[in-house]
Amino acid sequence: MSNPVYLALDVPQLDAAKELARRVAPHIGGIKLGLEFFCAHGHHGVHEIARIGLPIFLDLKLHDIPNTVAGAMQAIHMLEPAIVTVHASGGRAMMEDAKAAAGSGTRVVAVTLLTSLDERDLMRTGVNGSPHDQVLRLADLAHTAGLDGVVCSGHEVAAVHAQWKDGFFVVPGLRPAGNQVGDQKRVVTPRQARDDGASVLVIGRPISRAEDPVAAARGIEATL
Repeated sequence: MSNPVYLALDVPQLDAAKELARRVAPHIGGIKLGLEFFCAHGHHGVHEIARIGLPIFLDLKLHDIPNTVAGAMQAIHMLEPAIVTVHASGGRAMMEDAKAAAGSGTRVVAVTLLTSLDERDLMRTGVNGSPHDQVLRLADLAHTAGLDGVVCSGHEVAAVHAQWKDGFFVVPGLRPAGNQVGDQKRVVTPRQARDDGASVLVIGRPISRAEDPVAAARGIEATL
């Protein structure tokens, strides 16, 4: 992958989303469309963004019983996404069925632990141990289930890469040096994540909310 940066296009208005994507397209490698975008614009919105000509990452974080997740995966076949996410906490059977139902050109990756969560949040949900340990446990489960890779923070990607040499690793919650962290709790720079083994770098607000999104995207590209 020549440019690992995927723009998180979490813009509620479709026309604004298309305009932003077109402007920064020369400086990114793909576009991530999340739950907010998909709920607002559905298949039509995905098709419109796909016209720009970049790979589409559908970050839907599917999490349900295996049969339901498999059905949802089949329902998005026609969108031909490059990447789709499921939650690793849905269990091995769910992940196996998701992978079996995915299109041949789609990578299925499992979300391990949201980058907005820390150890205190884990404890409140009944999970003991550090975020690092939880990510490694769920990454191992995803590997066993036959998925292509996982989503994890930049704090864990080096360790996950060490135990899963040929995995595909998506790292969100990235912030270029000097940017505000916002609601993210476990962040690193794009360069650090790439050096530690990230396959895809998901970057949203540092580009989409920048005063000059093209300059911001170009600046991030230059660091890689």
